[in-house]
Amino acid sequence: MSTEDLEDYESDVELQLYREYKDVCPMFRYVLETERRFYLANEVNQAVVDQGGRTRVELDLRDAWVWDMYRQNRFVSHVRVITFKDVNIEELPRDELELG
Repeated sequence: MSTEDLEDYESDVELQLYREYKDVCPMFRYVLETERRFYLANEVNQAVVDQGGRTRVELDLRDAWVWDMYRQNRFVSHVRVITFKDVNIEELPRDELELG
């Protein structure tokens, strides 16, 4: 497989993932972004833990979808994320969700 073939394949997979995201987005209430992943979830619990001068964020997500082109199953019932980086959590407006 050539480099060009690999790039074409990855572009196709990413386009399919984007289309899936647009299709499933109306099913979820929250959008979350970490330094490593992008998630959709219906329930989010967040804890900020300061331990020994280092602050970490612990996220507990229920009924989630994971943006990851290498996963076979992106729908998961429970995800636990621990990060020392920034986390962005947004609640999606209901009217935007219904319009899709």
